[in-house]
Amino acid sequence: MLDHGPTKVALSGGAAAAPAPAGQAPIPFASRSELARKIAAGKFVVSVEVNPDAGFDLSKFVDGVRLLQGAGIDVINTADGPRATARISNLAWAHRVQQEIGMEVLLHVCCRDRNLIGLTSHVLGAWNLGLKNLVIITGDPPRVGDFPEATAVYDLDSIGLLHLVSNLNRGIDPGGKPMQGQTGFVCITGVEPGARDFEREMSRLRQKKEAGAEVVMTQPVYDPALVERFLDAAKDVGLPILLGLLPLASFRNAEFLHHEVPGMQIPEDIRERMRKAGSGTAAREEGVRIAREALAAARGRIQGAYVMPPFNRFESALEVLEGFV
Repeated sequence: MLDHGPTKVALSGGAAAAPAPAGQAPIPFASRSELARKIAAGKFVVSVEVNPDAGFDLSKFVDGVRLLQGAGIDVINTADGPRATARISNLAWAHRVQQEIGMEVLLHVCCRDRNLIGLTSHVLGAWNLGLKNLVIITGDPPRVGDFPEATAVYDLDSIGLLHLVSNLNRGIDPGGKPMQGQTGFVCITGVEPGARDFEREMSRLRQKKEAGAEVVMTQPVYDPALVERFLDAAKDVGLPILLGLLPLASFRNAEFLHHEVPGMQIPEDIRERMRKAGSGTAAREEGVRIAREALAAARGRIQGAYVMPPFNRFESALEVLEGFV
């Protein structure tokens, strides 16, 4: 999931957004990663989310990544404590994928769990480990997860962290001082096309671009009218867009996402289709069909797809994408 955290943040742009020396010229976008090269060349790119469950056995997720790699998926992405749950460090998981399997990763970085110092250390560590693509999000508050008593940090929100990483890309530390060397991260941000306050969401997207965002990944959207509205409004932002797709697994799954997951809206007619589909294979096929319809409707106006397979059913992601890539 993407960027729908708190609206009031202690340092939303704070130290990271302070006036700074010009620094070094950023590394050219197309040279920063294989994903960036493909985007710069106009290729339709596809990312599939792979998030290990809570626990220690990663074997089925390693197998899942190999399946996706063999099917020609461009990149996988891994969330940072999605829905405020505690799991293995996504930094450790992403490093293992790149080293062991040789597949590029989009690393989500969430502002919820680390202060300014911790966020800086985290992204510098990611760079040192060879991770070059960051999905920068504010993050779900702890109250929506398994540990509601956990403390939320939020020294920065996504805009503040984009400022920070953009400065690191120019060789400037969060205090505005020149560094030895520079990072070359691809800065990706999230957006919610179905946001209740759509004007605010678009205003924040423009602020994210000003802060350094270079690519947009959307929350899953099931209403074609909302997709159309967003794509029209995002024209002037001028950033490559990867459309979020989450194939529904069942009527119960659709109801849970609609009522319980922040930022998710599933229209009544879509939920009715899932209700009529029943359960099991028929329901999963209907969920894939709905996701394919959304992708087909937007295909000519986006530069890629971001697929979130339910319950780590990676075959569902490939079924959604069949014929599109």
